[in-house]
Amino acid sequence: MKIILSPQRREDTLKIVKQGATLFINDEAFSFSRMGDGDTLPREAIKSEWFAGPVEKLNGEIIVTLVMPNPWNYSHDQAFPEPISDVPDGVVDLPKPLPELPDFFGQGVTD
Repeated sequence: MKIILSPQRREDTLKIVKQGATLFINDEAFSFSRMGDGDTLPREAIKSEWFAGPVEKLNGEIIVTLVMPNPWNYSHDQAFPEPISDVPDGVVDLPKPLPELPDFFGQGVTD
């Protein structure tokens, strides 16, 4: 499986878990096990705000494009994410934001 990330400035959180041909996106399951090689599932057919493009199966590999929410302190890796190839089963490691800056009192700035 290959995951392409499409960055958007937003405060949502995204958690992706891969299990075979199924992605759990914020605990909602999306199974692509019935896709045959060369199949394309249009973005409009997927009832989720997290998909930013179609899902394709090319040469046996499932390719998905997902929204990558970028918080106010987004990092370069979040703004310009590399595709994630050969995604193993388990929690998908996504680019992390920059650390929050401490304010005058030593607490994290959130706005």
